[in-house]
Amino acid sequence: MTTANDNDGVAIPRPPALPAQPDSPAGPAVTVSLVSVPGGTLEMRDARSNSSRTVTLVPYSIGRTQITAAELAQAGGSPAAPERAGLVPVHPVTWFDAVRWCNNLSSLAGLRPAYAISSREVSWDVGADGYRLPTEAEWEFACRAGTLTPTYGPLPDIAWTAADRVDAPREVALKAPNAFGLFDMIGNVWEWCWDYADTARYGDYRTLRGGGWADKAWSTRASVRRGSAPDAVLEDVGFRVARGPVGEPGAHEAQGWSAAADRRRADITGPLPVGWTPHRGLR
Repeated sequence: MTTANDNDGVAIPRPPALPAQPDSPAGPAVTVSLVSVPGGTLEMRDARSNSSRTVTLVPYSIGRTQITAAELAQAGGSPAAPERAGLVPVHPVTWFDAVRWCNNLSSLAGLRPAYAISSREVSWDVGADGYRLPTEAEWEFACRAGTLTPTYGPLPDIAWTAADRVDAPREVALKAPNAFGLFDMIGNVWEWCWDYADTARYGDYRTLRGGGWADKAWSTRASVRRGSAPDAVLEDVGFRVARGPVGEPGAHEAQGWSAAADRRRADITGPLPVGWTPHRGLR
């Protein structure tokens, strides 16, 4: 775990990946509890470039809680967990594991999978009705639930953080929800999002949001982001799903994300700062 920066990616080393989970689902279908989020606008700040942008979102749905161990097992992600342990957010989970599981769940539910996966290449069909990871803008809009403050309530009331002195994540939905009825948007485990962390600086690293059970107040705010490799196995990382078509099939932008913007950011020229690894070859 590292201290995260306000809307600026923090690189986390790339540990060995977990064995790949099969793309074919196993076990009975599972219903994930979703909450409908209205459309709206969100101001997002980029600390590295010292810039901000206004994102307009169309309505979508997002998980009421982080995906639990029991939910993961029912859609083919792992062996079944004991009843109480099954209510704990699944962790650790890689970004690749999360997108594969979303596709499995979509197939079990008779929905069109959101992702086309070929080795390390993953593309998102923004017109698909299947389960997926939220974009960063969707995640932050859902987390804030109309608030403009660093958190949507007092941290002791809403989030499991370092102040609670726990040594692992707690069961979901034990603390107060936000105004949208979403639990643990801050604290408990970090959550993978769809977006790259920074295609100029961190290659194919993806973004994490929300903070975890061992993070202090600075890292458990609605605007904080962290980045890591999509195959990184990080003890304090889980995920939450979103659902809903948010664009026309074949489009390459939606809900604050744009493939073209990813390419432009990666197309950095001239001498590079030490450690920067632009993600070349983006489609």
